[in-house]
Amino acid sequence: MGAVTKEISLGVLVALFATAGGFFLYVEYFSKFGFIDTLQIIRLGNLYSNVLAIAAIPNLFVFFVFIKKKQDQRAKGVLMATIVIALTTLILKFI
Repeated sequence: MGAVTKEISLGVLVALFATAGGFFLYVEYFSKFGFIDTLQIIRLGNLYSNVLAIAAIPNLFVFFVFIKKKQDQRAKGVLMATIVIALTTLILKFI
């Protein structure tokens, strides 16, 4: 695996962790209900797309940090992962 591919993969991985962290922060700290109750509300209300869109917000900060540090390939990986998350959100919205 080349150095560029490794950097892009690292960016994708960081973006996925940032999205998971955003999901956890939303469910744990911004919801009025407990963690398990919020997960049940999301499932019952079919709110996957809404929550996924909110959870992807930390990717914006990660992207700009990579750009600021001139780590363009990692930023490219974050952008790629964010596009996949956006497409997933779009698909979930219409299912």
